[in-house]
Amino acid sequence: MKIVEVTRVTPFSNSPNSPSEFSLPLTFYDLFWFKLPPVERLFFYQLDDLTPAYFNSEILPKLKQSLSLTLLHYLPLAGNLKWPSDSPKPIILYTPNDGVSVTVAESNADLDLLSSNGIYEAAELRPLTPELITSDDSASTIALQVTLFPNKGFCIGITAHHAVLDGQTTTLFLKSWAYICKQGNIYENSPLPSNLTPFFDRSVIRDPNGVDMLYLNQWLAALGSVNSDSNINKISFKALPELADKAEAPSLVRATFEISGEYIKRLRERVLLSQYFSDGTAKQLHLSTFVLTLAYITTCIIKARGGDGDRLVGAGFTIDCRPRLNPPVPENYFGNCNVGAATMMKARDLFGENGFVFAVQKVSDKVKESLEKGVLQGIENKLASLFELRKDLSKSARLITVAGSPRFEVYGCDFGWGKPLKVVVVSIGSKGISLAESRDGSRGVEVGLALKKHEMDNFSSLFLSDV
Repeated sequence: MKIVEVTRVTPFSNSPNSPSEFSLPLTFYDLFWFKLPPVERLFFYQLDDLTPAYFNSEILPKLKQSLSLTLLHYLPLAGNLKWPSDSPKPIILYTPNDGVSVTVAESNADLDLLSSNGIYEAAELRPLTPELITSDDSASTIALQVTLFPNKGFCIGITAHHAVLDGQTTTLFLKSWAYICKQGNIYENSPLPSNLTPFFDRSVIRDPNGVDMLYLNQWLAALGSVNSDSNINKISFKALPELADKAEAPSLVRATFEISGEYIKRLRERVLLSQYFSDGTAKQLHLSTFVLTLAYITTCIIKARGGDGDRLVGAGFTIDCRPRLNPPVPENYFGNCNVGAATMMKARDLFGENGFVFAVQKVSDKVKESLEKGVLQGIENKLASLFELRKDLSKSARLITVAGSPRFEVYGCDFGWGKPLKVVVVSIGSKGISLAESRDGSRGVEVGLALKKHEMDNFSSLFLSDV
């Protein structure tokens, strides 16, 4: 890996009416994620015979110029997280000359391997992933890196502060950038289609009970940031290192597995016909593609790891609240708008022949509970529950969390040189999985995960077998 340059791209505008400052307050959805590690994604693009000359004269200038124009529509991403003295809570603040850090690099790593479904060391992805610029009193919202693989292609890496963007918003930004770049005739005020235009109105997020300040005070208390005089000391914007699941740990390898739409149907039929539900309750389960996939992958991982059958294991995921609020929040709402959910089990419950259908029931029950009772049910306790869960996980309990979603359609991010060859979520580490739609449009699901080598070998032998 060779770093060619580190530059800052600012929103481009010659207009005297361009905004001099733009700010957004953090909502309770944002503050829930305040100290959690950033989300890192890589988009690999294949261009055979891509020379450094063509990359530097054609591709890189177009990416930078279109990014500059896209940031006019996404000013918060050019800004930083701040906590002004006159504000009760942190805000996202853009001021003139703010911009996004862009690292340009060149790598001799094996693009064919890193963009394949094969097994490779997780640490190989770290050099392709940009670092957020953070300090105690400020944090950049995103960081970008464009890496050339000579005669192979290039990679776009994005690291996003989780208190600013959820997966839906990150994908919206990337699709907007790709849209403007692909237009070719790049000019100021390049319009975006309505479905890609971010919606910034925070008033659609209703918080009559002050959950935002409740979460903020809970973070302050958990971090020991309230002094003896009851005066609040402001939170550092640096993520808590103990919450990070290092995806580049030397012992981890990565791989991608695909579940076809046809196999999803077989899994659904298997649940419906299972003698485990002899009372007919299987028909009442929420047998969505997501539920079946998460239950299946969780079962495979727990079996692959083996170990003490009495240990606690679980599946954790987020639910997009946008379409489930009353009234619904626009799909292009900018920011976080999701809630977490988790279901815990004993490992031995997944070891047996009915392990998969048991996991389906547990995940289905948690999804149905969230949808039927309302996504905001118990919202005041969500962050406190996270702190309690952390205590369990610091012992022997293991939670498998989900990043990404097939609904994001990440393979639609075409900057003008074709759709991505591969999209990878780097930040899942050994405790998570990533989900995306199948690249071939077959309505299947692509699952990324990082495990220890012997666990990955066990997982591979179990996957698409009679788990």
